[in-house]
Amino acid sequence: MGNEKDISRAARPRLLALFQKRIDGDDALLRLASLRFKEAGLGTEFYAETPEEMDWLLQFKPTPKTPAVIHLSRGINLFEKPSRDLVMEFAQRYKDHVFGLTIHDQIEITTRFDDYVAKLTEVAVKAGKVQASPCVFIEYAVGLEPGLFIEIFKSIRDLKRVSACIDVGHVGLWQTSAAYTRNHPGKDVFALTPHDPGLPEVIEDIESAVHSALDSVLHVINALGELNKPVHFHLHDGHPLSMSSPFGISDHLSFLDRIPIPFEYKGKRYLDPMFGPVGLSRIVNAALERLGPDRVSFSLEIHPTEGRRFLDNASCLFDHWQDKTNAERMNYWLSVLLQNHELVLRLCMERLMQS
Repeated sequence: MGNEKDISRAARPRLLALFQKRIDGDDALLRLASLRFKEAGLGTEFYAETPEEMDWLLQFKPTPKTPAVIHLSRGINLFEKPSRDLVMEFAQRYKDHVFGLTIHDQIEITTRFDDYVAKLTEVAVKAGKVQASPCVFIEYAVGLEPGLFIEIFKSIRDLKRVSACIDVGHVGLWQTSAAYTRNHPGKDVFALTPHDPGLPEVIEDIESAVHSALDSVLHVINALGELNKPVHFHLHDGHPLSMSSPFGISDHLSFLDRIPIPFEYKGKRYLDPMFGPVGLSRIVNAALERLGPDRVSFSLEIHPTEGRRFLDNASCLFDHWQDKTNAERMNYWLSVLLQNHELVLRLCMERLMQS
């Protein structure tokens, strides 16, 4: 017990989660999220496309000291001056509220690498002139070859205010797709579904590709860990055969999910996701070992799936609602986020106790 208390007071990685509605309803849903995040001591990753939207979201920040990141619009294009100006406006305006800004990488990097590095340098120089500027994290999002993504940050290793956001699910699915295509040229693993009649014939190759995802993620962590810069992580699981997303995608799953299949494979009628708790443990351990807890932030980017959970102590937030269905759906999603938060927190504590 003494060791746990000592660790709880020591520097630990910041732990955050996706803070959005994503379920229809009024602001009571965000008040519910704020309550659950506050109860768990969980930080927030806000999604805001404009400063006005961010101003509105700040009222739901669980506490003034809650660690927070702003995920900017997916349409940010660093090759365009208005986008770079918008990033700087967020940096200046919210420097007292957040420690990071997340923006997506861009497919144009493959053909305009040097130009992109020049734009990142411009952003870093301007951010350096903002006292206590948040770090700008470039997320692995558009499906670049991971080696090219690593090269970006090797090229800007001396820039203090720009670093990487490793989305482990995106890296994992890139690797899964690449590994499957090597064995099945011209075939897309994401075109398959659990009910595809030919699935039993290729399930072994799918699972082999899925199991290669973790090593690819660990390679990216190790490579970026050599740069001695802060790294933000988007944590979520995935599997090419997952059908649970209401948004029609294969990732942003809980690490505790299972993927049902209509036939028996190795004695089970379900598949494990790319990582699961064991793979997540290796990701957390690698991040903390290579970077140290003070340079790591973990953000759970798990999307809602169907389920309902009683509101309990939050029922008063919805006294003006006649139908509480969406409130209970939101509460269920939040419970999944908190389950995964407890898992990540436990893994962090176990790692820190060993070091």
